Amino acid sequence: MKIIDLRTMRGPSYWSVKHTKLIVAKVDLEDFAGKWSNTVPGLGERLMKLFPHIGQPQPNGMSGGKQSAKRPPLDLDQLNDGEPLGHVIYHIALELQRLAGMPVYWGKSYPAREDGVEYVVFTYQEERAGRRAIEAAVEIVEASCKKEKVDLKAIIDELHEIREEEFIGPSTYSIVAEAASRNIPYIALKNSNIIQLGYGVNQKRIWATTTSYTSHAGVEVAGNKNRTKAMLKDAGVLVPRGTTVYSEDGLRDAIEELGFPIVTKPLDGNHGKGATIRIMNWKDAAEGLKAAQAYSRSVIVEQFIEGFDFRLLVVNGKLIAAAKRTPAAVTGDGTSTIQQLIDEVNKDPRRGVGHEKVLTAIKADKHTLDILKSKDLTLKSVLPAGETLYLKSTANISTGGTASDVTDQMHPYNVLLAERVAGIVGLDICGIDLMATDIAVPLNESRGAVIEVNAAPGFRMHISPAEGLPRNVAAPVVDMLFPPGSTARIPIIAITGTNGKTTTTRLIAHLVASKGYKVGFTTTDGIYIQGVQLQKGDCTGGQSAEFVLKDPTVNYAVLETARGGMLRSGLGFHTCDIAVVTNVAADHLGMRDIYTVEEMAAVKGVLPRTVRKNGWAVLNADDDLVYAMARTVDCRVALFSMDENNPRIIEHVEAGGVAAVYEEGYITIYKNSYKLRIDRAAEFPVTFGGRAGFNIENSLAAALAGYLAGFDRDEIKTALRTFVPSAAKTPGRMNVYKFPKYEVIVDYAHNTAGILKFAEFMDATPATRKIGVVSGLGDRRDEDTLGFSRVAGRIFDEVVLRQDRDLRGKTAEEIKALMERGLRLDKPDLPITYIEKEMDAIDHVLATAPEGAVITLFTENISAVLAKLDKYEALVAAE
Repeated sequence: MKIIDLRTMRGPSYWSVKHTKLIVAKVDLEDFAGKWSNTVPGLGERLMKLFPHIGQPQPNGMSGGKQSAKRPPLDLDQLNDGEPLGHVIYHIALELQRLAGMPVYWGKSYPAREDGVEYVVFTYQEERAGRRAIEAAVEIVEASCKKEKVDLKAIIDELHEIREEEFIGPSTYSIVAEAASRNIPYIALKNSNIIQLGYGVNQKRIWATTTSYTSHAGVEVAGNKNRTKAMLKDAGVLVPRGTTVYSEDGLRDAIEELGFPIVTKPLDGNHGKGATIRIMNWKDAAEGLKAAQAYSRSVIVEQFIEGFDFRLLVVNGKLIAAAKRTPAAVTGDGTSTIQQLIDEVNKDPRRGVGHEKVLTAIKADKHTLDILKSKDLTLKSVLPAGETLYLKSTANISTGGTASDVTDQMHPYNVLLAERVAGIVGLDICGIDLMATDIAVPLNESRGAVIEVNAAPGFRMHISPAEGLPRNVAAPVVDMLFPPGSTARIPIIAITGTNGKTTTTRLIAHLVASKGYKVGFTTTDGIYIQGVQLQKGDCTGGQSAEFVLKDPTVNYAVLETARGGMLRSGLGFHTCDIAVVTNVAADHLGMRDIYTVEEMAAVKGVLPRTVRKNGWAVLNADDDLVYAMARTVDCRVALFSMDENNPRIIEHVEAGGVAAVYEEGYITIYKNSYKLRIDRAAEFPVTFGGRAGFNIENSLAAALAGYLAGFDRDEIKTALRTFVPSAAKTPGRMNVYKFPKYEVIVDYAHNTAGILKFAEFMDATPATRKIGVVSGLGDRRDEDTLGFSRVAGRIFDEVVLRQDRDLRGKTAEEIKALMERGLRLDKPDLPITYIEKEMDAIDHVLATAPEGAVITLFTENISAVLAKLDKYEALVAAE
């Protein structure tokens, strides 16, 4: 068995709109092609021995990071009754992730077109882990079929490591989950641990539990424990007496002043690193100094405050939660060794690796061994029954400690104290550590003290305490970042289709910008922010969409969305406000496993299915496959048509729907029984006086989208009248150069449907001779190349046939033969000149074209061709 194609979806895709984090693998079953689980003797028993819990029902869990779904069953009876091996593989891939602490549940498998090949699709939590899981699942199923041994522990350990490296952590995750529950989008920013909540100008950012509002000064104060203590003391807050030392001599002086017991900790430490508490003698004090100086040359020495360790959490000036923390500990039974007691504690199903579960497994690290040594104990020592041994000097959850919620026990004095401390230090999210005998008693009466103040405090102890009520401490954070009445989103209009989507995108972007919005838009030409091109090339995938949505200056997004991105990695957003589908035609068929126009329509149909419930899907009523998409969406539908008598339009409008129609030469909006005429289509420069029917259709879609977005008639009319197509504004889309002798048109038409629309324009264009410079594409089906070239043969009186630089899988001779055959299907005597290199072909036609000719250059190398024509134009003007 082997994986022959592996993709990672990071948004709505062809395989699922609901499940946005998917691994999509094509698996060649090779020797096991056509076999099911019941045809491989003993396979079920071997797999159930490896994965005994895979068939057990589970409660709802997080699937793909957001959606809930029950674990699909897979048990011995099913395996023995017979399951496709692809089905078994995805179940194993899911179970591997679950065993490594990543609760994922949804998947499916089905046969590919190739014999013996299966699609395996399933959710992941962490991308790297998902990709490793499918590799391991294939290895495990093949090994089990061959009765070979499997080192399952090594695989789970590797997945554990990946999870710990990649997982954003329970605190960050809680904020992200709370935001997602409020329909606030999020993006994980690459090369950082920063999460962006919201889009464009409305975005906020979090890094662990620091936010866009976290004061740098506050973090600096909290990071310097001496400064914190001084500020709190000046404000009347009880703090331990102490000093800073740099050597053993300084330590002796401090002990002489403070007496035992004492605490040592690094000046700028965190998470309890390097801290030693309840030091009772010089030997331990010297060791504590050494431990602290591993993190900071400056070491705080302060009096040890008797009592319990409490963590208070303040968000946006209000106390949100309080927890009593207990260091990792074991209790003796009179017979078990300390290591055995630790092992027993770690059997608690709530404990796991790192942040995987509510509690962290206890590790007997050097710090633990030092504690045991100080008590003349080892891991092999047996504790008396009932004796409790603390294995860590701090109560951090990350080192195996536990927490109990005590929020409801807080005395009002202590609540006020916590809120004052957060304000004094200047933190929007503040963790306050204090020692006290009883949190229900005012701190000044219990002889307690504030020990430390923390920026970026952990939330896990409050979200999932070992005892007491869990607290949704993420909710007030999201409330602070996005107060009631504010918005996290920006409007998104997304456009897809086979032809016309780039022009439609630019028309809509121009309309939105003319209203004063700061627009970011993506096209096959590049990414534009406020009219400035920031990236060149085909930018119609998910990463390009995210580029716009991450930009902090953008308050409106217009996104061209091509099939390639949806198949390669999914959309870069989960929902949009308006989705426009221009048309669906035969193009790129046979690529990325899409073989029919109907399958291509299913790909394009992903976009309107992402429209929010009160948004709009703008669909072409003249296209059967696009019109059918209305049945698959949960949003409102608006239609456009070049035929005012289209029965679909009539029925839709009579039912109260909204439509845009080309009628009597006008772009008109229909709503109920009313007509809103925008303007004569011939007045829009993009229609070339009404000759370019395909751009009338694009103008219909743009006008309708603008109307639904809330723009009025005059705004739409003005925008369409002021959108002047040019090589700069619409590169490769009907760029016209008027030279003294002839006219040159540069266009991107590259499929049969596109060139048929162009043929209508050429039929309405007078010329003494119509000359085309054309090429074929090596990655298209033969029938597609023949269809395209046949139409080209009808259009032109003369053709110059050239080759692209990238032949895409075919030889130059194969493409030339196919193109010549198609060009002459209807015109056997059509003059064809073959010039292999594109620039040479253009030079030839510019030098030989007669006066009054119209030359059409179909090109994909748009920038080079336009640069050449600009240079030629300058030369002609200089003569």
